[in-house]
Amino acid sequence: MTQKLQGQVAVVTGAASGIGLASAEAMLAAGARVVLVDRDQRALAALCERLGPDALPLVIDLLDARQCASLLPGVLELAGRLDILHANAGSYIGGDLVDADPDAIDRMLNLNINVVMKNVRAVLPHMIERGSGDIIVTSSLAAHYPTPWEPVYAASKWAIDCFVQTTRRQVFKHGLRVGSISPGPVVTGLLADWPADKLRQARESGSLLEAAEVAEVVLFMLTRPRGMTIRDVVMLPTQFDL
Repeated sequence: MTQKLQGQVAVVTGAASGIGLASAEAMLAAGARVVLVDRDQRALAALCERLGPDALPLVIDLLDARQCASLLPGVLELAGRLDILHANAGSYIGGDLVDADPDAIDRMLNLNINVVMKNVRAVLPHMIERGSGDIIVTSSLAAHYPTPWEPVYAASKWAIDCFVQTTRRQVFKHGLRVGSISPGPVVTGLLADWPADKLRQARESGSLLEAAEVAEVVLFMLTRPRGMTIRDVVMLPTQFDL
């Protein structure tokens, strides 16, 4: 692969598995140094040993406000600069709203919305001072369609999609690009909460994406000429029927 991100430093949240891990691997292959952020210390240590010296582990529980605030200082201590933020960490709640646990709703909304906003806010001064930077947020197809089996999750992604687009309009004058990637169902641990019949149908019909396919699109967004912003990409399996 051409080293299109050579010399750049990226941070990926929720990097120990799924889309986050695939994104980190893609950026490493493109020449970037990547700070992998996750709360799972053991998983991060094993991954960074496998991925090599350009993969740097940063153990943070993003739901802990004090730890969340340490994101940028931790990245700068490890790598000295920051060019790319992939705000990927998130969780999922599916099923009927009447059956949802209120504590689980609070946790998911905090991680999917508040943490993303705080992470983006934290890195903006550094990027603005440098006059360059890329921010990509993992959204979802659910941000573009009122998915009836996941009202809480879909609402969180609608909110964060609005945040991405409004923030982009505030900061493009500083040379920053802000966009989101909105995949349909991806083979990750989040699908464990899908209704069993829906998951079975998706598997049988081949209507699921692989995390590596999402990472390829993230890399495409990052490697466009600086005068071009890919504002939002919606990607879904060809066989997926809303």
